[in-house]
Amino acid sequence: MLSATKILIMGLPGSGKTTLAKVLAPLIEAVHFNADDVRANINRDLGFSADDRLEHARRMGWLCDRVTAAGHNVVADFVCPTAETRNAFGDCFLIWVDRIERGRFEDTNRLFVPPACVDVRVTYEGAPEFWAALILARLSRRLRTLSEPGDRRRAG
Repeated sequence: MLSATKILIMGLPGSGKTTLAKVLAPLIEAVHFNADDVRANINRDLGFSADDRLEHARRMGWLCDRVTAAGHNVVADFVCPTAETRNAFGDCFLIWVDRIERGRFEDTNRLFVPPACVDVRVTYEGAPEFWAALILARLSRRLRTLSEPGDRRRAG
């Protein structure tokens, strides 16, 4: 089994992040934080300005860090649209759901910057179960080779 891993599933709204997270989380016995749920219950004071998006990412990362500090796996799914928001979220196993070219919110489409490096890039082909199995295999391999540099793949 995995040891306390922090996973971010990011991508445009409507790309399938939550669907993938719901399939993956039970496979790795992970706590799952969906950004929409967290925003509705904990981060109600935040809007969608650049500063608020950054703070939302920081808070999501902090919540996930508490889970891993307690020895559990955690999966967060949210847009995390820029390098700055991904940095605010913190170090993690990064999954980019790259299945759509435009999301349903024009402001997010304009803001979104694809990540330069990811651990897994989910593309058009394959059901969520396929991708969850592939991610599980990569996570397992990552644990065996944590001391080896350069395991992350170029996203482009």
